[in-house]
Amino acid sequence: MAERIGSIIRHLAPGSSLNSIQSKNPDDIVITLAIRTPLTKAKKGGFKDTSLEYMLYALLEQVRQRSGLDPALVEDFCLGNVRDPSASYKLRTAALAAGFPNTAGASSVNRFCSSGLKATADIANAITNGNIEIGIAIGAESMSTGGERLDGPFDEAVLARSQEAADCTQPMGWTSENVSHDFNISREEMDRYAAESFQRAEKAQKAGWPEDEIVPITTKVKGKDGQWSEVTLTKDDGIRPGTTAESLSKIRAAFPQWGNGTTGGNASQVTDGAAALILMKRSTAVKLGQPIMAKYVHSTVAGLAPRIMGIGPTVAIPKLLAQVGVTLQDMDVIEINEAFSSMAVYCRDNLNVDWAKMNPRGGAVALGHPLGATGARQIVTGLSELRRTKKKFLLTSMCIGTGQGMAGLFVNEQL
Repeated sequence: MAERIGSIIRHLAPGSSLNSIQSKNPDDIVITLAIRTPLTKAKKGGFKDTSLEYMLYALLEQVRQRSGLDPALVEDFCLGNVRDPSASYKLRTAALAAGFPNTAGASSVNRFCSSGLKATADIANAITNGNIEIGIAIGAESMSTGGERLDGPFDEAVLARSQEAADCTQPMGWTSENVSHDFNISREEMDRYAAESFQRAEKAQKAGWPEDEIVPITTKVKGKDGQWSEVTLTKDDGIRPGTTAESLSKIRAAFPQWGNGTTGGNASQVTDGAAALILMKRSTAVKLGQPIMAKYVHSTVAGLAPRIMGIGPTVAIPKLLAQVGVTLQDMDVIEINEAFSSMAVYCRDNLNVDWAKMNPRGGAVALGHPLGATGARQIVTGLSELRRTKKKFLLTSMCIGTGQGMAGLFVNEQL
């Protein structure tokens, strides 16, 4: 009977779920710091000669300095990374070099493009379960140096068991063309979407909006003459000023063997970069005098057909919203990964997302997509945009290779 009455009350008070996720309780999982490196073009940009471990070290040193948190209080690090088989070793090494003591553990996770969000969820869940009190979630990728190609073909006996099993091995460009073909998304629509992403990113950069999310990173770059020089990176370098749909329409198809819609101009850029977040309970943050930036509410994962893997947000987002009891219209900023414009267009239109709310500073097409980093980078960027606009609710979602989607919900507390 009590459950029935509670159900009736929730039905009669539709705003109650919003009130619940905005409420402040001592056991809430909160984010006390959210920063990222600049994103730079792989093999061409500022991080082209920077190792993954140095990138992690430099970012974690900024985390330690900017948080003012006693490093000995951090109990675990979790790194989302896709391409580097030695990621756990490199994270552990970087954390120690950055001044965190050996009392903290370190691990890495790989859920493809959502790895940074997965790392965040894993740290949040560890705190909720009482396994640790304070943890740092990271997403990082050096696409200049890492590699993710399969060592060899999968076992034919496995692939022959089902078509969907075989579809898991399709290259991402092929899956983009599948989405374009299956759902009638034209090259023109994809170019228009990509142009808007570049234009938004250019506007945001010129206005200085990302300055509170990006921390400067000093590293070394090798010139064409073989000489090394020290540089300090402060801005994303993949944004192409003046990009229009017309200029993008002149770029040739990247995967003509599968279709003619996806190009180097309307797909995510190959990029290096990293993002990091400190998480703890609200009671811990209050006790330590740490600033509370945002509340981690919930995250979930859902699966779909591997051949159209990019539309993963269309299954993950409705699942998350239903679990939390809110609607897409309640969200203020919606960060959906732009792995390919074909997929971003489909997700936007299928979910009926208000485009003004979706990737307001541009997405991976313009900023770049360091695979393991983007899930965390979206949180950092989304929270920065919420602070700027004095809005509350951030929804992030990723498409995932092999046919999955992941989504996360956060509440801004710096209004």
